[in-house]
Amino acid sequence: MRRHVLILGADGFIGRHIAFAARRAGWQVTAHARNPAALRHMGFDTLRADLSDPVTHDPAFWRPVLAEGAHFINAAGLLTGSDAAMHAVHVAAPAAVYAALHPGARGVLISAIGVEADTPFARHRRDGETAAPEAVTVLRPGLVLGHTSYGGSSLARALAALPLVTPVVGKGDQPFNPIHADDLAAIALHCLEHPPMAGPHVVGGPETVTQKQMLRALRGWMGLRPAITLRLPGTLARMVGTIGDAMRLGPISRTAVDQLSQGVHAPHALPEGPQPRAFSAILHAQPCGTQDLWHARLYLMRPVLRLVLAVLWLASGIIGLTLPAADFLPLVPDTLPDTALIVMARAGGLADLAIAAALLRGWRPRLMAAVQFGMIVAYTAAFTLLNPALWLLPLGGLLKNVPLLVLIAMAAIVERER
Repeated sequence: MRRHVLILGADGFIGRHIAFAARRAGWQVTAHARNPAALRHMGFDTLRADLSDPVTHDPAFWRPVLAEGAHFINAAGLLTGSDAAMHAVHVAAPAAVYAALHPGARGVLISAIGVEADTPFARHRRDGETAAPEAVTVLRPGLVLGHTSYGGSSLARALAALPLVTPVVGKGDQPFNPIHADDLAAIALHCLEHPPMAGPHVVGGPETVTQKQMLRALRGWMGLRPAITLRLPGTLARMVGTIGDAMRLGPISRTAVDQLSQGVHAPHALPEGPQPRAFSAILHAQPCGTQDLWHARLYLMRPVLRLVLAVLWLASGIIGLTLPAADFLPLVPDTLPDTALIVMARAGGLADLAIAAALLRGWRPRLMAAVQFGMIVAYTAAFTLLNPALWLLPLGGLLKNVPLLVLIAMAAIVERER
């Protein structure tokens, strides 16, 4: 009988590496995600469930998939969110899984280093570890890298790929000992069959580098010449992190800045079983591809692109609400009653301001890309019907909407991180 493992959060950066590693090792994998469509297309048996849904807090929900003593690995987690959502994902749903485990079944919880910190994330992670029974091994990895990237590893690549300068927080002497996601996956699978002693286990790579050395090495891996190190004062870096939190820019956050400011050092590994590779060995294992360089250089363009579009919609909304009717009615003469045109202009202004607010807050950015695309198509079609000559204005007129549509399509692409 094939070994069976349920992987919570299998669509995340670490979760995907674990799912693929388990499949390579011959495990029968059930991959859980809130939206498992991509995992299903990758050939996995999937389980769709939102861990914040109270139905997943009942052991009865998990018993069918944990039948016949299936093991599980919990790679699900929230970096930010409401207390209710954080508690549900880190504590309530996993507790229901523990209660549904058959006797003899094992589990692994992928936690995080630094859970002693006084942050909501750390507090809920601690609560999640406390809720884990003896049958569950708790692993606390440090900075996790891979041949792909996500979150903090994507941010590190992006900083390393900047032209002319490589920014570091403070002096850049904070210690890091990255672990590869494949090595973490191998350790997690080993723990299912060869449980280590009780207690949380910190896992990291055997090579320690400073923040400056890590970014310099990543830059060299991408084939880029060395750049001048730019030291960012902690106050400025935290300000950037605050803006990232407000716009929901993922790893550009106060949490990420705090990690860079303190370093992420996980000096221990399990004495037996698979041993993680050194940071230099990780970089030497696989060459950087063109797509890696593209992603690194476009990564920080994502917030810039969103901000530019937000300013465009903000300006358009203000103009739509405040421009005197005498200035725009001559552009569409003898088409509709003036009152109707004025109402349309003011309503359009309000819609534009709503789009700007959604972009600035980072509310469902891919949905908002579709809304922007639809609005511009609607504007273009309406003004074409009202006055086709607007396509021929000297400075572009409606013609400018064509590259703008392409820009919005590109924004939708880069907003998807995995």
